[in-house]
Amino acid sequence: MKHKKLKPFPKDFLWGASSSAYQVEGANLEDGKGPSCQDVKVVPEGTSDLTVCADFYHHYKEDIALMAEMGFKAYRFSIAWTRILPQGTGEINQKGIDFYNAVIDECLKYGIEPIVTMFHFDMPAALDERGSWGNPESVDWFVNFAKILFENFGDRVKYWLTINEQNMLTLVGPVIGTLMIPENCTNVLKEIYQQNHHMLVAQAKAMVLCHEMLPNAKIGPAPNISLVYPATCKPEDVIAAQNFNAIRNWLYLDMAVYGIYNAIVWSWLEENDATPTFAPGDEEAMKNAHPDFIGFNYYNTATVEEAGEDQIEAGQVKDQQSGQKEAGMYQGYRNPNLVTTEFGWEIDPVGFRATIREMYSRYHLPMLVTENGLGAYDTLTEDGKVHDPYRIEYLRQHIAQIKEAISDGAEMLGYNPWSAIDLISTHEGMKKRYGFIYVDRDEFDLGTLNRYRKDSFYWYKKVIASNGEDLKDE
Repeated sequence: MKHKKLKPFPKDFLWGASSSAYQVEGANLEDGKGPSCQDVKVVPEGTSDLTVCADFYHHYKEDIALMAEMGFKAYRFSIAWTRILPQGTGEINQKGIDFYNAVIDECLKYGIEPIVTMFHFDMPAALDERGSWGNPESVDWFVNFAKILFENFGDRVKYWLTINEQNMLTLVGPVIGTLMIPENCTNVLKEIYQQNHHMLVAQAKAMVLCHEMLPNAKIGPAPNISLVYPATCKPEDVIAAQNFNAIRNWLYLDMAVYGIYNAIVWSWLEENDATPTFAPGDEEAMKNAHPDFIGFNYYNTATVEEAGEDQIEAGQVKDQQSGQKEAGMYQGYRNPNLVTTEFGWEIDPVGFRATIREMYSRYHLPMLVTENGLGAYDTLTEDGKVHDPYRIEYLRQHIAQIKEAISDGAEMLGYNPWSAIDLISTHEGMKKRYGFIYVDRDEFDLGTLNRYRKDSFYWYKKVIASNGEDLKDE
């Protein structure tokens, strides 16, 4: 559809950006914080550990002031489970409560809406030792954590996100450093989807609890959604695309919104003797969740073709956006119509609009973009500048497509790209930068940790001030 006239962004549109605790805070074992899975994992060779990151823990006032200078209406960040509960359960760390109270209050001081992600890839190491998400008790662990967050921050936080990219935790857990498989496991697929089931139930119960404790708050899921294209119009390729759409996307949103397992995925799990076991009350809990909106991360689309019967090796999957393969279901295909970033990720702004349209037609809920961005090698010049026209162009094209989607009739709450400031990338460390704000440190040399405004900082400030009307890049 080519619109004769585009609709404007809503007046209360939540312009901002995102980060996650384990990637930005640093102070990883400071002030009583316990270790998470991210603190004890072996980081990829040649990349920084997570001890210091961008040191947001000690620079949060400066960083939030810079966000306010850009004109942020919202800041989406996560709360580190082990900063609140060092052992995952049990005694509360008051210094952790104090820190997030300070962050929330600092945001509100500038009129920035705090959007809180409850879980972002950082399971407490103590709970991993107790079986992680494979332990049925993990549902209660998460709900207990949620209750503490609602009690301490719910008077000021009106937007909550449950689990960041649960679909990636399930599909590429080893890449993220989060998947715990018991040594005696004989059916890995069944174990993975049992863990996924526990997360789905935990999320649902947290949503119900939020609505009970905070009737004026809104809560939603935050999966990574990439609409899947068929490689050709060959019917078998279309079936492959439907398969991957179901496994990658709709399983998580069908459950979050409707409380039911996607039929294609359930059939596939049945074929592989991998259907999860339901505990008493699970089915009812999942149907009672009723999210208020859908948060979602979007970086690009995916393309697949008909797959053979051979299985891909786990080590061949590099990251969340790489082509994947499932025997008899789908096989990743390089889309010849798209260019890629320096790190090999395809760029598809029009696919962003297509993804939004598809989600809205399926779920009819308002949507909040919780991540979208370009990872690149940025260079700090001698006079303290960072020229990143490639990032401006990426964001410009994607924001333009949100406006197209709004004109298509989709209800959009806000845009919070990745990331507010430079932080440690999940796979490529510090060298893969996403932020509007440059942090002066290298992979292993901590430098000054001084903050510098990139060209994209000033551009995004103009975009926000015009409520998305001025996207020019000069």
